[in-house]
Order: sequence, then C-alpha cells, then structure tokens
Amino acid sequence: MVGTPVSERLHIVLLGERNSGKSSLLNAVTGQQVAIVSDVPGTTTDHVSKAMEIIGLGPCVFIDTAGLDDSGVLGGKRVEDSLDAVKSADIVLAVVDAATGHVPQLPVKGVPVVPVLNKNDAVEPSVVEELSAVMRNEYGKDPVVVSALYGDGVKDVIEAIRENIPEDWDAPLLTAGLVEEGDLAVLVMPQDRQAPKGRLILPQQQVIRELLDRNCRIVCCTPALLAATLDSLKEVPAAIIADSQVLKSVAAVKADSTRLTSFSMLLAASKGDIGFFKDSARRIDSLTSSSRVLIAEACTHVPASEDIGRVKIPRLLRSRAGEGLSIDVVSGRDFPEDLSGYDLVIHCGACMFNRRYVLARVRQAKEQGVPMTNYGVAIAYINNLI
Repeated sequence: MVGTPVSERLHIVLLGERNSGKSSLLNAVTGQQVAIVSDVPGTTTDHVSKAMEIIGLGPCVFIDTAGLDDSGVLGGKRVEDSLDAVKSADIVLAVVDAATGHVPQLPVKGVPVVPVLNKNDAVEPSVVEELSAVMRNEYGKDPVVVSALYGDGVKDVIEAIRENIPEDWDAPLLTAGLVEEGDLAVLVMPQDRQAPKGRLILPQQQVIRELLDRNCRIVCCTPALLAATLDSLKEVPAAIIADSQVLKSVAAVKADSTRLTSFSMLLAASKGDIGFFKDSARRIDSLTSSSRVLIAEACTHVPASEDIGRVKIPRLLRSRAGEGLSIDVVSGRDFPEDLSGYDLVIHCGACMFNRRYVLARVRQAKEQGVPMTNYGVAIAYINNLI
C-alpha cells in the first residue's frame, strides 16, 4: 500500500448546477487538470474523483459531480449519480454561478456545507454582495467568493474546508477495545485467489498498520500453520484476527483467554452499526425457501470460483433455508433504492467505501425496515460464535 486508501480519506463533494464552475474549481483547488472544462452544459457526466494530500487537510478526495439541474433521461441518471456521491460526502462545496445568480437547494442532510460563489470576475461587486446575502440565507453561512478561472480565493476555499471538517468524519479504530499497547496479536490470513499475488488485501494491510501504530506485536500466518504458530509462541496471544471463512477452525484451537474476531467484523464495528448487524443476523434463522436475500459487495472484482459473497455465503444460507432461497448479488455502487422486497441484506466489509457511505446504506435499510448484516457477522452467527 503506497498511499492512504480512498476509503480512509476526507471526502469533499462539489455540488451545483450545470456550468456553475464546479470542474474549474476542482482544477484550481487541486492545481491539476482533473476535470474537463467546457461551456457546454452537462460536460461532466459520471462523477470525477481526485485523491490529494493538501496541507491543512491531509489525505482527501475531491469529487466533481454532474449538474443538479441536468435534464432528460440521461440527465436524470447523471443526477442520480451525483446524489449517490453525496452519500459519501464528509463536506459539500455548494458552488453557485454568480453570472446566473441562481442559488439551488441542496439534497444534503447532516453534512457541513461550504458555500462557494464562483465567477465573481464576471459580475459587479454589488451583485456579489446581493448573491452573498441570498446564499447566507439558503446555506446558513457566508460564501467563499472565488474566480476559479483566475485562481482567486482558492486558498480561502481550502481554509473553509479545514474549518468545517466534522469531528466524527474519520472511522473509529478498527482494533478499538480488542487490544492494548504492547499486546500480542495473531493474524490468520488465507492467501487465496482473492488475495492478489504480491499483495495483501486491504483490510489486512489496514489492521497491520493500525496495530503497529498502537505498538502491538504482530504474528501473521496462514490457517494451515495456525496451530504450529500458536505452539511456537512463548505467550498466549491477547487476540486473534482471522478471515471470516476460517473463524470456526480458529475457534477450535485458540486459548479461552484469547479474544477472536474477523477482519470483516472489525470493519463492521468501525464503519457500520455493529449492534444492528448482530441483531439482523438473527434473521438468518427464519429464512425459508421462499425468502429473498440481497448480497452487496463494495468492490467490483472478477469473482473467483469460490467467491465468498457469490458462492460460499449463498451455500451456507441455502444449507439452512433450502435450495429455493432467492439470492441477488450487487457490486460497487449498485444498490437498490427499494429494499422492501428483501428479507435480509448481507453486506461485505466495505473496505472500499468510507464510513459515511456505509452508514447511508445502513440508514436506508433501517428506514425501510429491512435487517442488514455483514459477511463476518453473518458467518460468525451461522457458526454459533456470536
């Protein structure tokens, strides 16, 4: 891992109408030609992301979106894409075009908004004052006045972002409550087809880095070598963190005093709602051949022959509920707006998503009264480990 994963960066989403200068502002703030700039309305189609390291902000990612006023069938889909991007926003830049003077309402709740009045070079100072008052009334604070074309006010935008970073934007520690400084932790990590050659999968990388930061001692092994590894240690490890698929076999050989969890369950507690996930896992007991389950993967990898989400978890569920159990699988940012037809949603660990985006899906499930758990919690429940 050569850089901070996008999922661990501050997410800054640019919202506004077509031709308000969102793309120009993105290019000015990042100092790069990240997005195509044109006078043609609707130039930005799918949202464009740029990961940066900015002094005062640290690792962040800027997300440029299509205009909220886009129209037509394709325009409607572009707006849907923009609204989906908002779900991951830690901060929203509300970009208004001074030349048109239109201040749109934003589909944003519970996220800090930084109003930006762009193209101040195209209007008289009196117009800037009038629009600033309108934006103050709409967004609750004074706008940052800029000219993205000439780079005026860019530093002020960065400072405004810094001042509005929410305290809870970053996910809690993955290993919070599991280990203390100086503890010995054993990581059990299968190196199968889903672990690319020469690399560890992202959750393994993140846990190792965090344990090092917490001054813990780490021993890593594959499942086949776990027993020999434990025998070779001079002390009983405080915790074992394993792949979800081998939790049952690990539980059979660990000491009673050793805490056991999985990488997926750590992600569930850090990014999601672990209490809701545990409660929802009980729904597995009441699944039948006429039930319907949605399995959601955050990444869009090419499935392996023994893929956990597409093969192994469905096999476990059908062995309990019956072969007639209906299972749908979605990946990436594809996630149904209407979940009411499902008896249970099982989400992956979501290492590719940031915390706010995962919680948006959790909130959606709760609002629609649909139980939702995750891979690690579901597997642990099926194996009577929680």
